[in-house]
Amino acid sequence: MLDAKHMELLRFTTAGSVDDGKSTLIGRLLYDSKSIFEDQYEAVRVSSERRGEEGVNLALLTDGLKAEREQGITIDVAYRYFSTPRRKFIIADTPGHIQYTRNMVTGASTANVALILIDARKGVLEQTRRHAFIASLLQIPHLVVCINKMDLVDYNEERYEEIKQEFEEFSYKLDVRDVHFIPISALKGDNVVDKSKNMDWYGGTTLLYYLENVHIGSDHNFIDCRFPVQYVVRPNTDEFHDYRGYAGRVAGGVFKRGDTVMLLPSGFTSKIAKIDTYDGELEEAYAPMSVTLLLEDDLDLSRGDMIVRENNHPEVSQDMEVMVCWFHEKPLQLRGKYTILHTTQEARCVIREIRYKLDINSLHRNMVDQNIGMNDIARVVIRSTKPLFYDAYRKNRITGSLIFVDEGTNETVGAGMII
Repeated sequence: MLDAKHMELLRFTTAGSVDDGKSTLIGRLLYDSKSIFEDQYEAVRVSSERRGEEGVNLALLTDGLKAEREQGITIDVAYRYFSTPRRKFIIADTPGHIQYTRNMVTGASTANVALILIDARKGVLEQTRRHAFIASLLQIPHLVVCINKMDLVDYNEERYEEIKQEFEEFSYKLDVRDVHFIPISALKGDNVVDKSKNMDWYGGTTLLYYLENVHIGSDHNFIDCRFPVQYVVRPNTDEFHDYRGYAGRVAGGVFKRGDTVMLLPSGFTSKIAKIDTYDGELEEAYAPMSVTLLLEDDLDLSRGDMIVRENNHPEVSQDMEVMVCWFHEKPLQLRGKYTILHTTQEARCVIREIRYKLDINSLHRNMVDQNIGMNDIARVVIRSTKPLFYDAYRKNRITGSLIFVDEGTNETVGAGMII
């Protein structure tokens, strides 16, 4: 068994229409994998009794907000942490309602796996398509379609195959590499943690087995070396008199001691003298590790600069095309000015053009409607006050994403994916 420190961390997000059983599924995962405490279970049992429900409503384990428990719906993104002997997990339980698209984007932006729930009675709905599209837009590498409530269709194999085929026909239009289907009953626990005795026709794995074993090692970009500098470490003590390290998180590629690297924006080159971490020196560092790089030459680097390979550069430009998901009640303004945060850089930008607004349900591009309100997704052209070092989002989710901040209120108003 791996020790907890070196266990792989898998982040997954759940999405589905309202009442598809997302919270029940997470409750079932936590309960059956023995990841909740007795007192938590007891509190949920008492709550279920008070609501006059038969049995224990496991969905209440994840609905942290009082309003969610009262209405029986999920409003905000709820993060839950659990682990098994094989892996650590962070779950982002995101809401199903259309008015919370922004919450889903927030919860899904760092996920390795998206679980999309479909009610076996209702089949593929508009919401299912929306969530699958957002998962593909956010380049989530693995998609698991959980066909839930199989107990309500008598564990019928034909119904499962019908829904599977319907989803597959739709998913061909999307940019999704890996789609997996599992028939489950979150309420009864079929195929969640334990194999279902009611669906012996299904030869695949349980959901937990899939989550523990899906290969996520290559989800990061290990080809294009990107190291945005977050902080310059200068201890200025007698022991470390000449120490000058550049701390940050590897956003892509593999950096080895002795590698020749280039510094942006200056274009100077140097070699990596040392890779430091809290636990001592390393021979190499790769995404998503947080390390301190020391260079052989004394060069000027500061926060927002980037260390890359000599012959493998990101794009460097002030003009970018971005898919933006708008978060704020105040609509996106054409020619409006916003602060943007990109890796460790901060800049200002102006919205030069709104190309189109996307109808998430039909994937139709609306070229006429320029009103981009809360939860809308649109393609825009921006110009920043200084050049940014970026990759297309589909190539690197870290260097390809940015955040829009309102200059007046300092509120986060949008999230963007660079095309």
